[in-house]
Amino acid sequence: MASSENRILPIRFIPFTLCFVGVVISFFSLKLHPLAPYFLAIFSFLAIVGIYDRMQTKVAILRNYPVIGHLRFMLEFIRPEIRQYFIEGDNDETPFSKEQRTLVYSRAKAVPDQIPFGTTLDVMAPGYQWINQSLVPTHLPSHDFRVEIGGKDCTQKYSASIFNISAMSFGSLSANAILALNLGAKQGGFAHDTGEGSISHYHRVYGGDLIWEIGSGYFGCRNQDGTFNAEKYTQNAVDPQVKMVEIKLSQGAKPGHGGILPGPKVTAEIAAARGVKEGESCISPSSHSAFSTPLEMMHFVKQLRDLSGGKPVGFKLCIGHPWEWFGIVKAMLETNIYPDFIVVDGSEGGTGASPVEFTNHVGTPLQEGLRLVHNTLIGVNLRDQIKIGCSGKIISAFDMAVAFALGADWCNSARGFMFAIGCIQAQVCNTGFCPTGVTTQDPVRQKALVVPNKADRVFNFHRETLKTLKELVEAAGLHHPGEIDAPHIVRRINKNEVRLLSFLLPEMPAGLLLNSETIDPALNLPRVFGMYWHKSQASSFAAIKG
Repeated sequence: MASSENRILPIRFIPFTLCFVGVVISFFSLKLHPLAPYFLAIFSFLAIVGIYDRMQTKVAILRNYPVIGHLRFMLEFIRPEIRQYFIEGDNDETPFSKEQRTLVYSRAKAVPDQIPFGTTLDVMAPGYQWINQSLVPTHLPSHDFRVEIGGKDCTQKYSASIFNISAMSFGSLSANAILALNLGAKQGGFAHDTGEGSISHYHRVYGGDLIWEIGSGYFGCRNQDGTFNAEKYTQNAVDPQVKMVEIKLSQGAKPGHGGILPGPKVTAEIAAARGVKEGESCISPSSHSAFSTPLEMMHFVKQLRDLSGGKPVGFKLCIGHPWEWFGIVKAMLETNIYPDFIVVDGSEGGTGASPVEFTNHVGTPLQEGLRLVHNTLIGVNLRDQIKIGCSGKIISAFDMAVAFALGADWCNSARGFMFAIGCIQAQVCNTGFCPTGVTTQDPVRQKALVVPNKADRVFNFHRETLKTLKELVEAAGLHHPGEIDAPHIVRRINKNEVRLLSFLLPEMPAGLLLNSETIDPALNLPRVFGMYWHKSQASSFAAIKG
């Protein structure tokens, strides 16, 4: 049998040919049928499209499949929606499963979030985790769990909720999104991280507690050349609404990568918040100019704390080279300057748009990064001096419980609170065409996000999540989430084997790193300490050679 390519009219050209046939039939039917003019217009348009497809030289598919080839691009364009609404399973994490999103939506709306007929998770699958319950549950009076942040040199300690809004900048988020998040934080008594885009007018409208994040662009406290300006910093830092200051070293969405907001997107409002010129590209370098060594970084921490009037100052990072983190810890010991807190961002973080290679293959996941920071501080006897926050795909109370078991004192969530204000995971955040008005600067699209309604949902999501965490803590026989430790969490290794998290991720003996540059292999600690602790130095982020 001859292939379709050897025929006089290949099959792929039939739709194109039928367009011309339709033109002829419609033309001769103009006086016979009232709809003929409409058909003539449609077929004429398709015929012109087909002619253009055959003549253009950029897209091979359209040259070989005129007219009908456009269907392929149309289907590709709506592929994410087709998958999300019709194909995706309840527990397909891409990046958040339908079950996770539904959980947030239910709690944000304060409607029942229970599921009937048992778990949909495969409890025999490797990686499945659970928390062991007690035969003697506790009964706690409140779900308003808090942690006091502030070390030995802090004079304005902050009593923070253990669940807060993670860093997302105005400019990345719409004005209405910022307003809703901050009003929800105000109603619930928890903190709202500004992101590195600094403090905008919209952060100040409702007066919710702020964690001011300062990135390498020093937005809100910069000179015209992009360097740090102490006077402008002080003006913002002493504002009573600012409860803590966070230096961003790196973020999970794009660790080790700077950023640029193109000039056309730098509106007057964004320019005012960031301290840049309207219409000029806004650049975040990949590293800081205020310090270049761990020792200089500790003195910068002290400078920011002093200029703020003694407020908690810390830093956020996604762990990369371990010797760089170890060098920071050694600088703490050498200078006797300690940050009040450290936020560990897992590479699972994702609100910042970045190259796919950075999103998928750069940075340490939260489990390993958080455990490394926790263990290192224990090893130098600083764990009780420095509080640890964390962020990275934290949605549910159980996600929080696991984070506490790994060593966190509090948790931040970005995408969870985005879901609460209406995000549907359309994954078009970087295009300006957000369908729900969350991540766009289009004033018309923003209006879809009604601030009072969404603020209530932010408040509800926070409250209901902590209520469930309270029930988990009670079920485990504990009195505070801070008591959840690695022995409370169990992880399945395979169908016939499970392990306590404390066995898989052992804890560093207190003070061990102060007593020896070498680590005894018999302690079953991560090899990273034995390999790199002795190669790190306070005077440089580089590893000692040899």
